[in-house]
Amino acid sequence: MPLIMGMSMLLACQFAGELLAKGLLLPIPGPVIGMVILLVALLVRGKVPSCLRLAGEGLLRYLTLLFVPAGVGLMVHFELIGADLWPIAVTLVVSTAATLTVTAWVLERLQRRNAAHGGRAGEDA
Repeated sequence: MPLIMGMSMLLACQFAGELLAKGLLLPIPGPVIGMVILLVALLVRGKVPSCLRLAGEGLLRYLTLLFVPAGVGLMVHFELIGADLWPIAVTLVVSTAATLTVTAWVLERLQRRNAAHGGRAGEDA
């Protein structure tokens, strides 16, 4: 029963995200909005419910299977991707660099904040 509750919570957040995306004509995919809804709910609650943890761990266990359709899409559209290879490559490099930069900046800020509080790890969570 906990697995069903966890999956239901995930699907409810995705459904709410889809409703918002379609209803407000947002250019953001519904599942992304659903993840933000879930994040806000978890931040408000302060911890992850055990049923949601169980569902998330179950999905992560089989995450590699979700890459199969993407791999098939790459093979099917190989010529199309080849025609736009340079814009795709530049986008991947720039987005990866931006992600690493932002991640490093956030980590540095968190470490400074932790050091300013006397190195008491775990008390901010």
